[in-house]
Amino acid sequence: MATQDRHHQLADMSADAVLSFVEDQHAARQSAERAILEAAYQWAVLHSPDALPPGDKRGRERAKPAGAAGTPRITEHAAATFGARIQTSPYGAKKLIADAVDLHHRLPKLWAGVKAGQVRSTHARHVADATRELTADEAAWVDAEVVEIADGRLAWSRFEAIVEGKVAAASPEFAKAKEEAAAKDTFIRRSRVDKHGIMTMTIRDHAAVILGSEAGLDATADGLKDQMPDATKQQRRLAAFALLTNPGSHLDLTVGPVKPKVLIRLHCTPDSAIARMEGHGPVTTAYVRHLVDHYASGVKVQPVINLNQGASVDAYEIPHKLREAVHLIHPGDTFPYAANLSRQVDLDHQIPYAEGGPTSTDNLGPLTRTHHRVKTHAGWQVRQPFPGIVIWRDPHGAHYLVDQTGTRKVTVA
Repeated sequence: MATQDRHHQLADMSADAVLSFVEDQHAARQSAERAILEAAYQWAVLHSPDALPPGDKRGRERAKPAGAAGTPRITEHAAATFGARIQTSPYGAKKLIADAVDLHHRLPKLWAGVKAGQVRSTHARHVADATRELTADEAAWVDAEVVEIADGRLAWSRFEAIVEGKVAAASPEFAKAKEEAAAKDTFIRRSRVDKHGIMTMTIRDHAAVILGSEAGLDATADGLKDQMPDATKQQRRLAAFALLTNPGSHLDLTVGPVKPKVLIRLHCTPDSAIARMEGHGPVTTAYVRHLVDHYASGVKVQPVINLNQGASVDAYEIPHKLREAVHLIHPGDTFPYAANLSRQVDLDHQIPYAEGGPTSTDNLGPLTRTHHRVKTHAGWQVRQPFPGIVIWRDPHGAHYLVDQTGTRKVTVA
């Protein structure tokens, strides 16, 4: 049904008809997800290293089990091409293929339910992921225990809890090993930055330590009531945390803590009320002024780099200024549907330097090491006709255009 026709049809529907329509669309979506999962398994079959034509070594040497240990192997870069066709990264496609392979080889009841349209693909995939480190026999036991409830009858959180319990019951030794590993996996670190100039810090430790620290935090916050009569409880707790970890902090919330030495990259333009904090996102210029006035110990203004004027060097090595220009042109990994925005990536010569490709803004693009290997060894081709516009061709002839707005599949005449 064409989009315009659907709009007109919906506008004329009664309430009962709308409900029937959405029920049918939901069923179609579930069916499509099952079909994609089945296709992912077939893709793994086609990319067994033993299925490659004679002389074709792409990924053969580094082929690994497609799913859990003991499952058939798949060539190293097979997931990249499959993922691009369904608008996901190679990492996401690899997980999908692993789930499909595990379902076929280790979870036959769930797999049969998927193929029969009785088990939701999301539920089956969750069980595949949860049982990946179990033995084949243990995974099969979980399979039989949860197949009946994998049709969507339970709320997702309840289904997750049941699967978690069944996995633990299938292998108490594995559950114990997980507990011991979790006990060692303690940390305090800054989490991924949230929006609007606010960040998150995560503390992971033994329950007794966290509960004790929380009690101390609350006691300190209660002692601040007279000094902060108009503050909320959460504001006093934050002030208490600042005092306990940074004794020089100010209690006046409008002043903020002492000015630490940190590096924050802000991209500003004179004609915009919005600036971009690198690694964070958009912030208002009013927030930037607040940041500078109350938190910054110093501000360094970098000269403007004119990205309309290409830059190059006569060497393979990439100097800092050129690297900075490439980052400004390509703020993220340029592989189709990639998500990485870090500076800690490879800068790839799209036309190899050994083949005459220049070290310049119009021939360099950031790639994670995995995507760099895909480009080098898996038959993908890439060109940058203009700085910031990257065209990829997969081994089967599909083309993708990647720019700062994202990835689009395109038709090349």
